[in-house]
Amino acid sequence: MGLTGYVGTLPALSSIKLQSVRTHIFLPQNLFTPSSIRVEAGQDAVIRALLYEGAHEIVLPYGKTVAEFVNRTAELKNRQANNCGIKDEGIIVPQSLGAENRTNSNILSANTDSLSYARTPPEILRSMELVVRTSLMSDHKANIIDGKAIAQTIRNEIASEVHHLSNKHGKVPGLAVVIVGNRKDSQSYVSMKRKACAEVGIKSFDIDLPEQVSEADLVAKVHELNANPDVHGILVQLPLPKHINEERILTEISIEKDVDGFNPLNIGKLAMKGREPLFHPCTPKGCLELLSRSGITIKGKKVVVVGRSNIVGLPVSLLLLKADATVTIVHSHSQNPERIIRDADIIIAAAGQAKMVKGSWIKPGAAVIDVGTNAIDDPSKKSGYRLVGDVDFQEACKVAGWITPVPGGVGPMTVAMLLKNTLEGAKRVIEH
Repeated sequence: MGLTGYVGTLPALSSIKLQSVRTHIFLPQNLFTPSSIRVEAGQDAVIRALLYEGAHEIVLPYGKTVAEFVNRTAELKNRQANNCGIKDEGIIVPQSLGAENRTNSNILSANTDSLSYARTPPEILRSMELVVRTSLMSDHKANIIDGKAIAQTIRNEIASEVHHLSNKHGKVPGLAVVIVGNRKDSQSYVSMKRKACAEVGIKSFDIDLPEQVSEADLVAKVHELNANPDVHGILVQLPLPKHINEERILTEISIEKDVDGFNPLNIGKLAMKGREPLFHPCTPKGCLELLSRSGITIKGKKVVVVGRSNIVGLPVSLLLLKADATVTIVHSHSQNPERIIRDADIIIAAAGQAKMVKGSWIKPGAAVIDVGTNAIDDPSKKSGYRLVGDVDFQEACKVAGWITPVPGGVGPMTVAMLLKNTLEGAKRVIEH
């Protein structure tokens, strides 16, 4: 951009990103610029991409905003070049003009809002993007969102409310957890949920049924729990044996006790404007709670949800829409998923593919909620494996502003939201 050639003094820029422009771009040797790009063009591309984000920052000692400063330098260039046209610095450019009135520009742009962007070869864009990300974020480390700590805070809040409910009305919330068969993973999950109930004072109704139980008998048990006034929430642990229709069982749960939030009526209300379901699905609800309690604004933000399952992807997308986000869903048939994801202010990764989302796919400063839990081989572990998310955590930490770890991120929140839903169901009955 040649700022020093026209104003004589390096601009003083205060934000981290704009300081990086000064540090990396204005060095004489220009080590920041890839060899495939000429020095001036490389400076133009990177500065334009970064200064656009800070257009309203004041440039010292000139007392001008970045936008005013850049436009002033553009005017000076035009005078010196016999009015060759409006210089495209990526901030203010008449739609009728390209860079220097040329159809083929010597100015490259890594900023999608610049008119030069369309004339910049894709390989140059990729190269510039990689350099910007790796150079500017080399010393960066994302804020880790501690799901365990946040979940514990929520549990403490629930315990306090349960205690208040008991003192005032002499009743406590009740959660029936139904498990069929002896799957070790299901038993582990159920044990964790029952333990969590005991911790906050929720009464747990333990329903353990044999693997061979008939569908009719299971339906009868659900109906029995529906009629029990001391049960305010019913959870049927999935998966069920193959001879049982899961969809039918879930539909048989009373909508007033559907604390998992999977009843089609609850999901239908979630999808409708002006309607609210009785319960939000636990994992999606936990994702939004993590964002909220981390001080991350959802309203007006671009959010990309990776995955469209009935359990996470679809309902979390609907919740985000209700929170006034602009939502895009990436799925197995999406073209160029990395390009879509790279535009997101917030990423919800729920595809079930280990380390699918790379660090280079993430916009610097974005919030990343990793729902995935995938086992990968790890001979150093006693179990022979370790758990990882759908996001490459090590890479993402160098770019993202916030990120949830796996394990210890979304998982604890799912159980906390189950307890919260049960409490809400109980309060609707007990307090009215």
